Amino acid sequence: MIKNQDILNIEIGVVGLGLMGSSIVVALLISGHPVKGIAPKKNDMKDALPRIIDQLKHAEACGLLERPIEAYLERLTLSEDYHHLKDCQLVQECVTEVEEIKGEVYQKIVAATGMNTIISSNTSAIPISILQKLVPNPSRFMGVHWAEPAYMTRFLEITKGEQTAEDGARWVLELAHFWDKEPTFLRKDIRGFVTNRLMYAVYREIFHLIENGETTVEDADKSFRYDAGSWMTFMGVFQRMDQLGLEDFAEAFGRIFPTLCNSDKVPLLMQRMVEAKARGIQNQRGLYSYTAGEAQEWERSFAAFNEDIYHLASAYSPTRKKKQFHE
Repeated sequence: MIKNQDILNIEIGVVGLGLMGSSIVVALLISGHPVKGIAPKKNDMKDALPRIIDQLKHAEACGLLERPIEAYLERLTLSEDYHHLKDCQLVQECVTEVEEIKGEVYQKIVAATGMNTIISSNTSAIPISILQKLVPNPSRFMGVHWAEPAYMTRFLEITKGEQTAEDGARWVLELAHFWDKEPTFLRKDIRGFVTNRLMYAVYREIFHLIENGETTVEDADKSFRYDAGSWMTFMGVFQRMDQLGLEDFAEAFGRIFPTLCNSDKVPLLMQRMVEAKARGIQNQRGLYSYTAGEAQEWERSFAAFNEDIYHLASAYSPTRKKKQFHE
C-alpha cells in the first residue's frame, strides 16, 4: 500500500513537454513527486519552463499549491538527456500520435531505465496492445490518459493492453488517487478507450443532424451545453438514468436507436474544415468565427471555468458524497 510519504520518493518521468506534457508535469509536482521532464524536440525544451511556471501560477491562483512555486521547481529536472530517467519508477510518454515516433521515444526510454520501470502512454488514438509490442518486457506497459489541464481535472483513464501485468496497473491505479483523480480502470484495450468512444458517438450524431439540415451548429451546442452540461459534473450517465426512471429509457431506446447515425465516414463539414486549414481559436477559423480578441478571451474564460468546475467536481465527488452519507 502506498503511503503519503512514499510519494516524495517516487520519481516519475514525463517525455514530451508540449501543452499536455507540461500540464502532467505540474499535476505530478503538485502531488509531491520528483519529476524528470524530457524534451524529445528542441522546441519543447525552449518553451517548457515558462509554460510550466505559468501553469504553476494558475494552480497557485486556484488555491492548489501548499508551498511557494520555487519549492515545486526544486523537484523538477528538465533536459533533452533521457539518462535523467534512470531512477524513475514510472515514465509517462506524451508525444505526437504517430506510432513510429512513439516507438523511437520508447527505445530511448528503455535504454535509460530498468527492466521493471513502468512505461505509460497518454495516447487516445493508438491501441495499447499495439504500442506495448514496441518495448521489451511489454507487461510493464499501459495507457495512462489524462485530461487537459491535467492539474485541474478529476479524469484519468488507466488502460491495460493484452500483455499488461495486473500488479503494475493496480499500482498506478492506487497512485492516481494521490494525484487527486477519480480514475477509471479499463481491463481490456479498446480503440479510443471509454471517454473518446462516448464523445465520438456524440460528434457523429451532431454532424449528422447538422448536415441533414435538422439543426445548426449553434443550436446543437446549446442543446448539449444546457441539458447534459447541467448535470454531468454531478452524476454519470447511468446515475442519471436511475434518477429519471429506467422504464422510460427502455421505451425511448426502442424508438430512437434505429434512427441514429451509424456512418463510418468523416463528416463532410469536418473534411471542409480540414481542407480550409481551419484550426479553431488557434487561427480564428473554425466551426465558429472569432476575432483575435475573442479567441484570447475564450482562453481566459475557459481557464476561469476550469477553476470553478474543478472545485465543484471536488465538492460533489463520489468519494466525498459516500463519506458524507456514512457520516
